Amino acid sequence: MKKNTEYNLSATGLSNEELFSMVDHNELESEKITAPRYSYWRSVFRVFFNNRLNVFILSLLGFVILMAYVYPAIFDFDQYANVLDPTTKHLTPTAAFERFGFSIHWLFGAGKSGEPTFDAIWFGSRVSISLALVCAGINMSVGVIVGAIWGFSKKVDAVMNEVMNIVGNIPGTLFLAVMVMILKANFWTLVFALTITNWIFIAYAIRTQVVIIRDREYNLASRCLGTSTFKITMKNILPFMTSYIVTLLASEIPSYINAEIFISIIGLGIKDITLGRLLYEAENAMMVKGWGWEFWSPVFVAAIISVVLYVAGQNLGDASDPRTHM
Repeated sequence: MKKNTEYNLSATGLSNEELFSMVDHNELESEKITAPRYSYWRSVFRVFFNNRLNVFILSLLGFVILMAYVYPAIFDFDQYANVLDPTTKHLTPTAAFERFGFSIHWLFGAGKSGEPTFDAIWFGSRVSISLALVCAGINMSVGVIVGAIWGFSKKVDAVMNEVMNIVGNIPGTLFLAVMVMILKANFWTLVFALTITNWIFIAYAIRTQVVIIRDREYNLASRCLGTSTFKITMKNILPFMTSYIVTLLASEIPSYINAEIFISIIGLGIKDITLGRLLYEAENAMMVKGWGWEFWSPVFVAAIISVVLYVAGQNLGDASDPRTHM
């Protein structure tokens, strides 16, 4: 019995002085309730890191980010340094080690220009991941704010529904391809093409969630007290949707990497080295015996990046749900 009492007291997070100090005979003091201190984000990370799978996924994500951004900053990469030497082209890892000696650069062999495939992959990953993060940041920021106002204001809802009906019926892949063909294909062209309309689909998803909760009692009470629509949206609605927003972000980031890979494979990608560009240039190597490393290595790394980003985001979204903090 004593042990249980000690455990319950320590669980409050309060010192003995706070628990047992004398107070004045005061009605306000008598209404105070002793309860454990609660921090939302501390609880989120506690739930997230209690799952060992999340720790592994986060470690793998950290490794990917480290390789994509730190590795290219340390080592130089010249895709055409060995282009005039035919003995350096299309090498398996074993053949590359025999030709150049053991080195991490030749871990995935050599490509069609004699370049180290391992280096090319991480230089390409940096561009692809940067593209995904920039697009996700723009689309999520605009989509969440517009979606929240869209769902709360009936006047905005009437206008935006018509805009959604028009934009939503334009094939996304066709629109992306046309935009890249019209404009000069580069990093910022892809950012523009992937953000000019994609935010509206995020906004519509947020709007649907806002419509569900906008007429709850505490929001109606806030309106009766004269609270502005913007303040209700920012203080009452969006914090309630944190878990949903994080989950939505988890699916958005990999989708932009996949879009970049797709647009590159059909020959409309940017000229810089990206994961999509590597797959486009190594497409024919997939059919030649002994050249498969050039194609499957970028596929493997792209799959890992997409899966890790998605799983980490989904699990963080689950941990962001206060109902998992019990």
